[in-house]
Amino acid sequence: MAKHMILWRCNTSARWPIDPVASTQLIEMMYAAIDEEWKSGRILDYGCFAEGKSGYAIVSGEAKEVLARAFANYPWYLFEVHELIDYETEKEVMRAVMKAQVEQMAAMKR
Repeated sequence: MAKHMILWRCNTSARWPIDPVASTQLIEMMYAAIDEEWKSGRILDYGCFAEGKSGYAIVSGEAKEVLARAFANYPWYLFEVHELIDYETEKEVMRAVMKAQVEQMAAMKR
């Protein structure tokens, strides 16, 4: 299953509830959704940055479903979703590309 890093930040342009009770209810609803993602194993790591208005999540799943889960918190939060490629896969791909480039250059010199 693919892993993704989601960088999230509070959308200060969104119409957040002004009433403290409504604001608390909204945040608790979001915490409940995050708790459910943890329990299901779809969130692998999650945290906020020290300024308290942005953070990250490492999640598993296919890109389409990861985007849908992140977008569920729009407009209150904005997201960047990045698919992660593990080290061994990166090495394999980069070596194959470099080998192909070397072979292509050698063929051009002939």
